[in-house]
Amino acid sequence: MGSFVHPSRHRVAVLVRHGMLVMELGIVTRLFGTAKSADGEPLYEVVTCTPEPGQIRTDADVTISVALGPEVLAEADTVVIPASSTEYEPSGHDLTEPLARALELIRPDARIASICTGAFVLAAAGLLDGRRATTHWRSALDFQAKFPKVDLDPNVLYTDDGNVLTAAGVASGIDLCLHMIRCDHGAAVANEVARGTVVSPHREGGQAQFIRRPVPEPQSSSTAAARAWALENLGRPLTLRELAAKEAMSTRTFTRRFRDEVGISALQWLTQQRIERARQLLEETDLPVDKVATEAGFGTAASLRQHLQAALGVSPSAYRNTFREAV
Repeated sequence: MGSFVHPSRHRVAVLVRHGMLVMELGIVTRLFGTAKSADGEPLYEVVTCTPEPGQIRTDADVTISVALGPEVLAEADTVVIPASSTEYEPSGHDLTEPLARALELIRPDARIASICTGAFVLAAAGLLDGRRATTHWRSALDFQAKFPKVDLDPNVLYTDDGNVLTAAGVASGIDLCLHMIRCDHGAAVANEVARGTVVSPHREGGQAQFIRRPVPEPQSSSTAAARAWALENLGRPLTLRELAAKEAMSTRTFTRRFRDEVGISALQWLTQQRIERARQLLEETDLPVDKVATEAGFGTAASLRQHLQAALGVSPSAYRNTFREAV
């Protein structure tokens, strides 16, 4: 394999260990590896490394050969630590000496992310002390008992606490990677990656990890038609009564069914979709901010500013300047 360092691309290093979850390695490699600029140039360089190079056991009936060692961590802009099946064992939460030495090579200014129980690695290294984090809900009680200094939220898909991010489980690793791509290069690039991978382009990190009620049977009524209609009409005021009417349901039944299917309330979902529409318009058009607000359904520029600031911590103008320049 050639040199890891590329002069212009953001460098992502995936740190794997014995018992690695193959799917999680694939998620990181696929999503970051397919992100491209408007002129088709790859935006990231992704490599896999391990504390001790060689044959690495996986959670499947295969092993993989990892040639790169921990030295590449010193050159990484982002380090991603997927889960390992050994972390589900009672004695599997302590760092081995090679892993501890590897983590020490990560640059202080690098972005660090974990998927699923990979958060145990970050916590054991002290990287999550005083920070908000999440892990798989099945491991939450164990995590809290072992790492009381971490502000664990076991009910969300992922967390973003500055340069340290955590995802709850396998599929939420997709959400976290898309979130990082979106933060780096804007919604248009992230959406294109999602389309190519045939996954949802955006689920908020605060969405629930899992839905306690059973998924409705195929023959049961759903809220899909109402959601499709809402997306076509984001620019106008929308009420729960209107959405429920599209499915011939009472407002109460629609509200319950919507949360069962989507995991959040209809009004929360509408706000998310409007923020996504506003981001798209800010990135891809020259529409004035007040017109963007109208088209996205926020009504006024002040309302758009308030919602964008709450969601992203920036104003519409600052967001546009950042991502129009990035394109």
